[in-house]
Amino acid sequence: MSSFQLNNNIFRLTEDLLVRVQEKIAAESDRKSFRLVCREFCRIDSLTRKHLRVLRIEFLPSLLIKHPQLQSLDLSACPRIDDGVVSLLLTRVGPGSSSLNWANWTRGLKSLILSRATGLRFSGLEMLARACPCLESVDVSYCCGFGDREAAALSSAVGLRELKMDKCLQLSDVGLVKIAVGCLKLEKLSLKWCMEITDLGVDLLCKKCVDLKYLDVSYLKVTNESLQSIASLVKLEVLGLMACPLIDDIGLQFIERGCPLLKVIDVSRCEGVSSCGLIPVVRGHGNLLELNAGYCLSELSTNLLHWIKNLKHLEVIRIDGTRISESSFHVIRSNCQSLVEIGLSKCVGVTNMGIMRLVSGCINLRVLNLTCCHFITDAAISAIADSCRNLVCLKLESCNMISEMGLCQLGSFCLLLEEIDLTDCCGVNDKGLEYLSRCSELSCLKLGLCTNISDKGLFYISSSCAKIHELDLYRCTGIGDDSLDALSRGCKKLVKLNLSYCNEVSDRGLGYIGRLEELSDLELRGLNKITGAGLEVVAAGCKRLADLDLKHCEQVDDSGFWALAYYSRNLRQIPKRRMGRMQGYEKRRIMRTILLNSVDRSVKTWIKHNFGEYDTLSSFLVLNIKHK
Repeated sequence: MSSFQLNNNIFRLTEDLLVRVQEKIAAESDRKSFRLVCREFCRIDSLTRKHLRVLRIEFLPSLLIKHPQLQSLDLSACPRIDDGVVSLLLTRVGPGSSSLNWANWTRGLKSLILSRATGLRFSGLEMLARACPCLESVDVSYCCGFGDREAAALSSAVGLRELKMDKCLQLSDVGLVKIAVGCLKLEKLSLKWCMEITDLGVDLLCKKCVDLKYLDVSYLKVTNESLQSIASLVKLEVLGLMACPLIDDIGLQFIERGCPLLKVIDVSRCEGVSSCGLIPVVRGHGNLLELNAGYCLSELSTNLLHWIKNLKHLEVIRIDGTRISESSFHVIRSNCQSLVEIGLSKCVGVTNMGIMRLVSGCINLRVLNLTCCHFITDAAISAIADSCRNLVCLKLESCNMISEMGLCQLGSFCLLLEEIDLTDCCGVNDKGLEYLSRCSELSCLKLGLCTNISDKGLFYISSSCAKIHELDLYRCTGIGDDSLDALSRGCKKLVKLNLSYCNEVSDRGLGYIGRLEELSDLELRGLNKITGAGLEVVAAGCKRLADLDLKHCEQVDDSGFWALAYYSRNLRQIPKRRMGRMQGYEKRRIMRTILLNSVDRSVKTWIKHNFGEYDTLSSFLVLNIKHK
């Protein structure tokens, strides 16, 4: 069959069949290829797209018209959105520019992500809440200026089931009560860092929102009285109490007698909690799936272990920073064989023998954190590799006694490994990276401070690990331009790259980095051989660049920043200290251009720190824009 006949057959497919084909495509890169085939395929993609993440606010109206079936809209990359923009979208985006009815795009919307949308206030939120009758999930985390009025606006969404308000610093008990009264169907609520909320607000919340399944009050100054109220939530499954300084062992006794469906509890960094307080929690919840008690236990006591061994379904346990004995590993191995994740970061008493005992019984482990367990050697790594064949994440930062032999075992048996942290593991060398390159599923590799690796080691990684999207080479002084050439050819999916203080990297290396079209986060701190010419190539090639670190790059001049101003339309952040050889007046002109082209407040913050108050500069820019 000729290619012409094949194309004709494809284009004879009905719209229904094309929709079914498109629904089978999972990867975003494949969906992009699908819609680039022809206009019809692009139209099908537009009609069926359910999720949309917008990077630039000026494209938002046309995108909403193009995708009428949206169920999820992510505006977290558009901090400039404000009440006026929302009003415009709700009245102008729809059939007819003069339509006063709610726009079509809101009718089926179920999820709205407004994280860091600091320009939005209660008026815009209220319009959105009333315009989206099917709205079930809202994320306004890190909107630090949000308070009680914004909470009252969100309470208009009576069908809301999930609400994330982390770091809404002005939110108090008044706003929380309005949400509790207005959103009776609420099942998931996160209030991390909402420092004005007290026991009173939590108590009223628990009385009104009786269907809560997930509640996170981490970092709040709530007391044991809040735990007594939380214990009345009969449907609660997940409870986050991280770094709550005023709760203690007495308060956790309320949890023992309440929350019968509790599956996950996080009391990490709670100064008042000890092994004695965790015993009632474990004793009262035999079906617990996840226990996070990092950095709050001085030691893993025998009494607590006695009750932990009854948790036959436990899947995750994190006891970072705890003193632990070899006998404890034996108890966990023998009784908690369903474990898929163990956190032992900075634990005292972790030895080769203890790890060998642990992994011999926990063969289903997928995540293991051994950060700063300084006595771990290749013997323990060999045991991990031999027993845990399904391991996907291994953290070994500062495990200085690991060498190429341990990596050889990992490369031979842990072929599903996706993430490994070898930061400050001085025993890692090029031969070790050759062994590790057999793990073709690697997506995250951290090699910071590994001074014994060179271009040769990265050649191995580049040739075999095409799926890597994050690579940390901080202070890997043996890395030069040639390895970046190999990376740009073999690891085209790189999103995050750290080359800080890799002193051999020059403009030639930046030219290779410019081939990485997916790159969004690049750290080049302290590279004295790079200039504005190299930065121009990066700016022109890496159009998705959002975060760029150029601290102490003394040779970068104005030309590089002009290129950023022209090409880097998604740039969010440029750290400010010692930004190279830029003249004062020229710096103002360049950063003015970047401000006009960028969308994130972080760049504006950078300007404020470098040039004085932002208000004066922004007023000047507004006048110029209006004049044009």
